[in-house]
Amino acid sequence: MLDEAVRALREWQRDDLPFQLHPGDLGWYRRFGPVATDEAIRTWRHDGRIVAVGLLDGADLLRFTIAPDARADEELARRLADDIGTPERGVLPAGTVYVESPRGTRFQELMFERGWQSDEPWTPLRRDLDAPVPDPDVHVEVIGHDHADVHASVVRASFEKSTFTEERWHAMATGSPYADARSLVAFHQGDAVAAITVWSAGPGRPGLIEPMGVHHDHRGKGFGKAITLAGTAALRELGSSSALVCTPSSNAGAVATYRAAGFEALPEVHDQRR
Repeated sequence: MLDEAVRALREWQRDDLPFQLHPGDLGWYRRFGPVATDEAIRTWRHDGRIVAVGLLDGADLLRFTIAPDARADEELARRLADDIGTPERGVLPAGTVYVESPRGTRFQELMFERGWQSDEPWTPLRRDLDAPVPDPDVHVEVIGHDHADVHASVVRASFEKSTFTEERWHAMATGSPYADARSLVAFHQGDAVAAITVWSAGPGRPGLIEPMGVHHDHRGKGFGKAITLAGTAALRELGSSSALVCTPSSNAGAVATYRAAGFEALPEVHDQRR
């Protein structure tokens, strides 16, 4: 299931489209293992072709996108809305739930018509990778299986509720999406201070940052900007056309860090909530 969904998502990534579910989102979720990842993926087909992909990112959130040439399709939109909005169909449970989907689709319009509401705003940010990326001015290493514990420990120290471990790093890195990904760690005076994982969708397509974090003992010193520059440079080496990231608009520090690393904020996006 994972490989097929990733192939479809790769084909759908374009710089002229709104922010959407990326192969890297599935790659990052692979930290929970192959069985859990396959169980979290939802696909819809038309004449045998995948036309929509969703990732159940937790019990109540479906992260979701539609093939670019099918986003105005009324029949597909109604089918998707029926499936996602009906708990008995096994996509989302009853009660309060959320859907993340790209702006401007007939599906999103239909969900609003059915009473779904906008939730908290998120800010997508983008940096074009036509030109070389400035040097991060910090020592950065690409992390492989031998030092997975270093990357995992920085991620845990960067996010209060993180459950990321060395074992989960290995689970992530053995998934097929990681063939076009890189994990990096920045060091200062021997300490691991910031970490990032970046995901390519193939040459000439947007790449994704997921996640980026700065160790709680080393914040406010520019290491977030530095590791972001290193990650975007890695995406450029992988052939990505741009680097993308999305963060809650309320996280002013994260937005400021990405802007400092040359990213431009795109129009805010909102999940839909029932």
